[in-house]
Amino acid sequence: MSGYWSDIFTGGKSLLVGLTITAREFFKPVVTEQYPYEVPTMTPLFRGHIELIGNEETGAPNCVVCGMCQRACPSLCISLDGKKNEGGKGKVLTSYVLDFTKCSLCGSCVESCNFNALRFSKEYNLASFDKNDFIMDLLKRLEDQNQCKH
Repeated sequence: MSGYWSDIFTGGKSLLVGLTITAREFFKPVVTEQYPYEVPTMTPLFRGHIELIGNEETGAPNCVVCGMCQRACPSLCISLDGKKNEGGKGKVLTSYVLDFTKCSLCGSCVESCNFNALRFSKEYNLASFDKNDFIMDLLKRLEDQNQCKH
């Protein structure tokens, strides 16, 4: 019989603790964002898909086609290609394609790039019914960004 009353006492105490927490939270201000009407602010550590970084002066990508990002990617979602620079040394980037359906957002590609050519975007609203919308030509996206700036 003593076990019965101790169970009721501990259950009642547990109920009062829960109700106290609920009452305390009830009077705090609401933190819900009204998403379609209010645009959320992304934190500095937010990781969207990767994007190329362009040169400040020329707008050309900083990528030197070394392929380190491609080799560092565990998901094998990056493919890039370049051609030998006419009259100069090094290579020029001709295509940089990211298959975001395979990307695990691990950041190995950004960390392995020694030429400040990659970063995470702040784009968060990626929704589509078509898989092909997630295969991104990052070189074309960089060119489009440069055209919007001018």
